[in-house]
Amino acid sequence: MDRIENGDTRYFIEIDLDTLEVIRVGFDQKQILNKGQQSDSGVHRLFLSKGQYDKFTTRCENELSSILDN
Repeated sequence: MDRIENGDTRYFIEIDLDTLEVIRVGFDQKQILNKGQQSDSGVHRLFLSKGQYDKFTTRCENELSSILDN
């Protein structure tokens, strides 16, 4: 299944608040993201612009390979 990227797409990284490690890098439609509400209090979701997301994933591609949404 192809993932949709359009005006409703939101790009983000998720950070574990206990270890301060990036645990997920991805994007999804804003309707699926619970209006920005976190379901896990131990995780912070930081939203990025598409340009910031692209630059981050390009610069850190090898390091993010295990947590990057495909």
